[in-house]
Amino acid sequence: MRRREFIAGLGGAAAWPLAARAQQRSMPVVGFLDNTDESGTRNRVSAFRQGLRAADFVEGRNVAIELRWAGNELNRLPALADELVRRGVAAILTNNTTTPAARAATSTIPIVFVTGGDPVAGRLVTSVNRPSSNVTGVSFNSAPLNPKRFELLHELVPKSAVIAVLTDSNFGDVQERELDMTARTLGRQVLAVQAGNRNEIDRAFASIVQERADAVFVGTGAFFTARRRQIIALAARHALPASYHLRDLVEAGGLMSYGASDMDAYRRGGAYVGRILKGAKPSDLPVELPTRYELVFNLATTER
Repeated sequence: MRRREFIAGLGGAAAWPLAARAQQRSMPVVGFLDNTDESGTRNRVSAFRQGLRAADFVEGRNVAIELRWAGNELNRLPALADELVRRGVAAILTNNTTTPAARAATSTIPIVFVTGGDPVAGRLVTSVNRPSSNVTGVSFNSAPLNPKRFELLHELVPKSAVIAVLTDSNFGDVQERELDMTARTLGRQVLAVQAGNRNEIDRAFASIVQERADAVFVGTGAFFTARRRQIIALAARHALPASYHLRDLVEAGGLMSYGASDMDAYRRGGAYVGRILKGAKPSDLPVELPTRYELVFNLATTER
């Protein structure tokens, strides 16, 4: 009798790993696709997890997360997106740089982007209120705040005659024209410089120094965020007060920032993914616009 009970017990024990594996297979998996590296996105991944948790999804308990970074090598993005699709993820969180690769990889898996730009102008969606197909997301676009941020920089260095405006050459001169009008109102001159890669940033700062600008207004965009350490180091080397659009750049050593909160946007992106896991369709979820703005100063930098 004991022998039969022992054998039956072994049979039950053998079934446990199978049950555990079946449970793991049924657990939804979501992808996180980023063009930078792990160290640069640690806070954003944490905010994404917080958003999922607010929607009752906890990593390791009832959801799994597959993280993919391109390490600033954009040519790797298509393969990474394909990898997530083959993994059978239930949704993919992207940014404005990685969304095109995800869209090329799938037209059925929901894609939730978090972007610092205008999602319609950036062709991520055709409409904010009614996103099409499998794509929706959250925007923390700070560009509309640029005139106010320029005014704040002007107040910080009121005797400045020339303020340099550094913009991403990949996105034209829209920000330059807008800020030129603000500068004229304040009686200031704008020195417009552009950069689209690391070497051009070095040349832009050389021009800023040569033209004797008194401060630097750094435009919005993922490129400048990715190159924040280079830009901040150059501003410090030449003792140039600089204004940025994200808290990340102040935390990395920059002087000041004013803009929408990207951490809040990633939390809301996580919450959107959670809603999709519960059955919502991306086309029924309007793109969420910024709801939280931050003015941040680096007191350690102001004391130097």
